[in-house]
Amino acid sequence: MNNQIDNEDLRVFATAARKASFAAAAEELGMSPAYVSKRIGVLEQALGVRLFHRTTRRVIVSEDGERVYAHAMTILENLDSLLHEVAERRELPQGLLRISSSFGFGRNVVAPVVARLVAAHPSLQVRFEVFDRLVDIVSEGFDLDIRVGDEIAPHLIARKLMANHRILCAAPDYLKRHGTPRNLQELAGHNCLAIKERDLPFGVWSLRSGSVEETVKVTGSLSSNHGEIALQWAVAGAGIVLRSHWDAQPYLHSGRLVQVLPQYTQSANVWAVYPQRLAGSAKVRVCVEFIEQQLQGR
Repeated sequence: MNNQIDNEDLRVFATAARKASFAAAAEELGMSPAYVSKRIGVLEQALGVRLFHRTTRRVIVSEDGERVYAHAMTILENLDSLLHEVAERRELPQGLLRISSSFGFGRNVVAPVVARLVAAHPSLQVRFEVFDRLVDIVSEGFDLDIRVGDEIAPHLIARKLMANHRILCAAPDYLKRHGTPRNLQELAGHNCLAIKERDLPFGVWSLRSGSVEETVKVTGSLSSNHGEIALQWAVAGAGIVLRSHWDAQPYLHSGRLVQVLPQYTQSANVWAVYPQRLAGSAKVRVCVEFIEQQLQGR
């Protein structure tokens, strides 16, 4: 066995193992699939084992590969910790930072902030991805998740970036045609525009009035996994929507939407969430502080 093993080859292998695909690993790492295959071949030759079982459609980690993967993750985490410690002393964010967020909030709010972040710190590279589901940042290899909602796993570090809440709203035309609900339970008789949020059960709205929380099951002729679509449906008079105040605010100001049952809200604060292994990372700390400052400025 060759004792000269490149740490970057271990990173390529770990990414391919996590993605179960050379092509997906290549896309994430910004390499060609052929180069990924070549580096893994070099690593296999250096170790004297076969790391993957290859088929025409996918690659499957071998038994030897599983053992190498466990050691590779330890080596890479230790290396990352060393680099973060050095960066901590320099107080300079640099290198690649993988950030995730949700569709609507990510596109409309986080993406412009990320662009300003990189402009302010030219040594930093950001890969930003948006999802309609809750991301497992540890297993999926993200450094930072900017999320809306207060349900956060206890093994993750969370920093509150901005206070926020969801509100009920509808177009004046819809309320003129169907009436305005007088209490939460009357929502069951309305056309409600359900959204499949990342962290909430579909079609179940839990809202709080003062210290009392109530839950109602809602139905409607339209539903979506994209909050912006549901909001546009509401503006068009299709029904009642539960949407973040930051998203509905422009339509409330213009009168195209009005708030329904304003005594009821749903907590939906904005958080920066990251793994324990990055607790001392200057790169993450500087980026989180920058994003917080930008969001507070809104």
